[in-house]
Amino acid sequence: MFKPNYLILVLCFFAASLSGHATAQWHQKSFQVMGTQAHVEFWLEQNEHSSISDSPAQLIEKVEQEMHRIDRLMSPYKPNSQLSHINQQAGIAPVTVDQELFNLLLDSRQIAELTQGTFDITYASIGYQYDYRQGQKPAKSDINQALDAIDYRAVMLDKQQSSVRFKNQDVRIDLGGIAKGHAVKQCLAILKAAGIKHGLVSAGGDTGLLGDRRGRPWFVGIKHPRAAEKTAVQLPLSDESISTSGDYERYFIEDGVRYHHIINPKTGDSARKVVSVSIIGKNSTYVDALSTAVFVKGLQEGMALINQLPEYEAIIIDNQQTLHVSKGLQEN
Repeated sequence: MFKPNYLILVLCFFAASLSGHATAQWHQKSFQVMGTQAHVEFWLEQNEHSSISDSPAQLIEKVEQEMHRIDRLMSPYKPNSQLSHINQQAGIAPVTVDQELFNLLLDSRQIAELTQGTFDITYASIGYQYDYRQGQKPAKSDINQALDAIDYRAVMLDKQQSSVRFKNQDVRIDLGGIAKGHAVKQCLAILKAAGIKHGLVSAGGDTGLLGDRRGRPWFVGIKHPRAAEKTAVQLPLSDESISTSGDYERYFIEDGVRYHHIINPKTGDSARKVVSVSIIGKNSTYVDALSTAVFVKGLQEGMALINQLPEYEAIIIDNQQTLHVSKGLQEN
């Protein structure tokens, strides 16, 4: 369902260099959810324990359960999820869904309009026919037949009823390009509501940060797209979210061509103008979706879009593995 892990979280400390007292204040856990590895980490002063109703272990459990809850609601691979029910029934009759899911569908449409359709959840109308583990892709004739169903405007949303309907039965949707960002946002809200001032939540390529790392920035490394053990760049960030989309995790190569999971909605084929896109901003939901949209647009069009959005920044690695940054990062 969701983009795999493209970020390496570079922690700014090593346990061996800290006292036992300080180490005890960092609470963290990694776990599997949404088809990827998630991680939560936060700092809690000893004297703050009494002001927080949950223990650190309970707070971590809340974050983990929140991600699993969202996965149960939005996974296209879970037959009992509301998203699966939409894909099964919305081409026949309106499907009423939870307000949370409906709001995310509204966000998806807004981002589709903002990006002129390079972010489009109906890419799944052909995307489901790719099998990257088995190295299988749909025939060109199947892609051509599915292209008419790839159109975000084919998803009709009724705000009064919180219902979803498709214009035809060939339409399918997948929230893989936005749901992890939404999950990170929800989990950060849980930590913030509990009084946490320094924290991190990640799910695959999506990471959200609360505050800094106690007087120093968090450092997030963007994975090198063609060298598994290397990072292309490390970024000092505080109170930001970052999402990376890349062509190097879920893919196969056939006849020298790389087929990966980031589908160009206009062609039904993998987007190949760049190899990695990272977007930075406050809203982790939008950051997640924009990384996919910019990847599809490519370097020139993608950077032009981000340079028009002052609240977001971009780092793009092109097919020659050259790194490009948006105007706001150039000024810093």
